[in-house]
Amino acid sequence: MNIQGGILSTIGKTPLIKLNNLFQNSEFEVYAKMELLNPGGSAKDRPALRMIHEAWKEGNIGPGTTIIESSSGNMAISLAMICQYLGLRFISVVDPRTTTTNLQILKALTAKIDFVSEPDPETGEYLPARLNRVQRLLEEIPGSYWPNQYANVNNYLSHYHTTMKEIVTELGEVDYLFCSVSTCGTIRGLAEYVRDQGLKTKIVAVDAEGSSIFGGNKEKRRFPGLGAGIVPPFCRTDLIDRIVHVSDLDIVKECRALAQNESILAGASSGANIAAVRLMEQELAPGAVCAVILHDKGERYLDTVYSDPWIQNEFGQEFSADGGDVLA
Repeated sequence: MNIQGGILSTIGKTPLIKLNNLFQNSEFEVYAKMELLNPGGSAKDRPALRMIHEAWKEGNIGPGTTIIESSSGNMAISLAMICQYLGLRFISVVDPRTTTTNLQILKALTAKIDFVSEPDPETGEYLPARLNRVQRLLEEIPGSYWPNQYANVNNYLSHYHTTMKEIVTELGEVDYLFCSVSTCGTIRGLAEYVRDQGLKTKIVAVDAEGSSIFGGNKEKRRFPGLGAGIVPPFCRTDLIDRIVHVSDLDIVKECRALAQNESILAGASSGANIAAVRLMEQELAPGAVCAVILHDKGERYLDTVYSDPWIQNEFGQEFSADGGDVLA
């Protein structure tokens, strides 16, 4: 079977564009790696494809295999797309934070939804509960396979071998790379490539306020796929030069700024990276070249980031009638 044919052949080699309008008054340059233009709508297409490809090559999966993964967002959608194309059954273990839009996309791609309704009693987090459910399903379903995005090295190797190489091919040695974190697969692959190639690029990890990845206090986080309540196995602080925490409200502001200034409808992780550039604006030297990862599409956030009533309810603030800046 051709695991890289058809729609799967369009994964990767995403455009890299300069954000001319959003930073037109800045003395540094910002280029956006448009991972949201992958066919599954996010950067997760790359690791999903590599994990499935390597598992197939090693004989761990084949026709009739049921793929099971814990994911409430982009990884689930990427795996659903790939499994549907290859004729594999896919079960996504999700929790209440999964958006209605993501559930609809998964169902459209014929994925089966397995819903975990209660968090882990010891940690209060849904992730351990989802992982426990994955283990039970593996025991119950013969011939099933868990890619395990949280510990499968092919997660970050996909970005090591493709994403960062594409950025360097087009831009050369950039001064700063901004990448939001969750499983830390993307940033691990990018950072290892920078290290192994002897590049001087500064790696900026962008995390959500309320995330525990870098030792912060665990608090409410509104956007799945950004931050985590645990320290992911892929997290390597020795590969990171700077950690920036951004607020949910700043994420919303910068997502909308991208839409209004660059006509790019992007998701929360993308807005987080733009917010981090804003926070570091005074530190960036004139002429500095920055690359930011725009992880996923904004259509998946129409009920949150791009919903005025949701913003009013969550933050007690509202947007002006023309969709402009947040009004106090």
